[in-house]
Amino acid sequence: MSARVVTPAGKGFVFLDAHPAGCAETVNRMWSDVPAGSVPSGRRPTALVVGCSAGYGLAATIAGLARYGIRGVGVCLEKAPTPRRTATAGWYRVAATAELAGDDFVFVNGDAFSDQTKEQVTKLLAERFGPIDHLIYSVAAPRRTDPDTGETYASVLKPLGAAHTTKTLAFDDGAPVVKTVTSEPATEQETAQTVAVMGGADWRRWIHHLSAADMLADGVTTVALTYIGSPLTSGIYRAGTIGAAKADLEATARELHAELAARGGRAVTSVNGAAVTQSSTAIPGIALYVGLLRAVLGDAMVSPAAQLVQLWDQLIGTVELTTDDEARVRLDTWELEPAVQAAIGERWRDATTETIAGLADLDWFAGEVRRLHGFDVPGVDYSRPVETEIPWPTTP
Repeated sequence: MSARVVTPAGKGFVFLDAHPAGCAETVNRMWSDVPAGSVPSGRRPTALVVGCSAGYGLAATIAGLARYGIRGVGVCLEKAPTPRRTATAGWYRVAATAELAGDDFVFVNGDAFSDQTKEQVTKLLAERFGPIDHLIYSVAAPRRTDPDTGETYASVLKPLGAAHTTKTLAFDDGAPVVKTVTSEPATEQETAQTVAVMGGADWRRWIHHLSAADMLADGVTTVALTYIGSPLTSGIYRAGTIGAAKADLEATARELHAELAARGGRAVTSVNGAAVTQSSTAIPGIALYVGLLRAVLGDAMVSPAAQLVQLWDQLIGTVELTTDDEARVRLDTWELEPAVQAAIGERWRDATTETIAGLADLDWFAGEVRRLHGFDVPGVDYSRPVETEIPWPTTP
């Protein structure tokens, strides 16, 4: 046993440890916020969620389980606890999700980009569940090794074509600071590598691997989760290297849709709204933007779980699956309302270190960052020792 008091040691948005009880309570709260539903056919759908331990992938897993009782497999890559450090937050969130899910949803800890993991998942499906009805793809990673060539690609957060200057929010020594940062443009190689990591190549590979093993059900629907965001952040995001990767993801959706249509299937992307995630806090300007967004909208911000409930309703068929002119499901319209963006724009222009406390919801934002690691979760006593060596959920 390794019970100890776990404190939020770290700097800025980076934490060295995660709190197991706080991570578990985060999962419990998200689960309880999902309203129960029923599948029109009466048959529990079989699903694969790639990237199931954090952010929108976690929300997709919990929303599918709590609302429709999905069965199947979740895939993620998390670090186990060591004598010096706790496990990653995602490790503890998966353990808590598995307790709520029961035996009909299992979790694989492995590199989603590798063919070995794909084969492990395919074998699990063949032995336990059969062909999948839905595949949700939600992977954000700094690098990817190509299984065919062995080459490792690295993604970068850079603008395209010219340098880009933006405001950004940092917490230096715990105090909020509004800075101006300039990012140099990406080279063609950096852009190509970012697309290789964050674009549609691995999503396509998952579909082709499962198809070759006859593990795609007739009428299968696959969705890759994506983001567009505000014009305020587009220079470093949608108009940058990540945007090039997202455009490739959307092109891959059209390609896969053409392949799956012959079996009554469908491939789309789902554009989700802004949220505080472990990947988004690393993007210049995003922390400032989300803090301002929260101040403008307050509780009218739509949580990731609520957005994924909407997506599952469309996938299951209780609500018609609708897309925009570019074949994207839009779950971000609440964020991009002109009045909302105008209000954020005014605050963005006025934001300085001296004024930011009155313009952005900094307490909420800082709390959300800490809650990503299991801290600041209501109902958890952080003064008490907590067991850190929680095992990965075993496959029954």
